[in-house]
Amino acid sequence: MKTKAQDILPKELLLALQEYVQGESIYIPKREGRREWGVKSGNRAYYDQRNQQIRALFQEGTKIETLADTFCLSIETIKKIVYRRN
Repeated sequence: MKTKAQDILPKELLLALQEYVQGESIYIPKREGRREWGVKSGNRAYYDQRNQQIRALFQEGTKIETLADTFCLSIETIKKIVYRRN
């Protein structure tokens, strides 16, 4: 569902925009400073720490299958974590 500019913008702003574009769709980006996923809830920090632990265990010689069982993740997910370049 598309939002109509005339339904949400003040008339003065709509007239100003029409000086530059009329009858076309434009993208309006979100404001700067938006936090990344999981920052507010702490989930980002949790998963970053978990992944760091998985990488450390892998470097110490723990097998991928063992890591998958220990962390209840698929083998493919473990591979993505340990082989990902930072």
